[in-house]
Amino acid sequence: MLEIRNMNVHFGVIHALKGISLSVDSGEIVTLIGSNGAGKTTTLRTISGLKNVSDGEIILKGKDITRMSAQERVKLGISHVPEGRHVFSTMSVLENLELGAFLRKDREEIAKDLKMVYDWFPILFDRKKQMAGTLSGGEQQMLAIGRGLMSRPEILFLDEPSMGLAPLLVQEIFSIIKEINGTGTTILLVEQNASMALSIADRVYVLETGSIVLSGTGAELMQSDDIKKAYLGG
Repeated sequence: MLEIRNMNVHFGVIHALKGISLSVDSGEIVTLIGSNGAGKTTTLRTISGLKNVSDGEIILKGKDITRMSAQERVKLGISHVPEGRHVFSTMSVLENLELGAFLRKDREEIAKDLKMVYDWFPILFDRKKQMAGTLSGGEQQMLAIGRGLMSRPEILFLDEPSMGLAPLLVQEIFSIIKEINGTGTTILLVEQNASMALSIADRVYVLETGSIVLSGTGAELMQSDDIKKAYLGG
């Protein structure tokens, strides 16, 4: 579904991403792990069209989208749930969700997707008239994911969905991510909680200072001594 070929990204003179190549097959959960500053968020933002590529190619479903706008990429099936949630705090929960479907015209299908989001996150139904800024951190994360799903994406980017959440809520969020994937949505996940990320990932790429240094299945990397020492406290 998604292929990144030798992608380079610069912030001024800083070479942030150094020739990254990776792929995501349809139906997979692929995870990017690495320390802070490794380039994980920059990778997602570049694929989404929020940061320009210096060199390289981004191929979505066989189509070169490297120079497309972010809006065009959404139309082609990419949805990005950013780090830090970024809900519209002065708008209601329902209004936030409706904005996720802004580019869609199929009202009946939008209504079905809204019901699906409420089924996954019942608290959002209970709070649908509440201002998003008054929600707890966990509720805002659920809203951000729900909003991302309202564009009916083929591939969903999740950037640090567990950040700042209590352990029980982290488990709940990851369980729902698995369920979302089970409905056919492909997922590219960036996550600091390496243990949780590896536990649900089909495949994993490890980033260090803008380069991919290791890749493999989630199960393989769970058993890697280097990964255990660096990310799992082993």
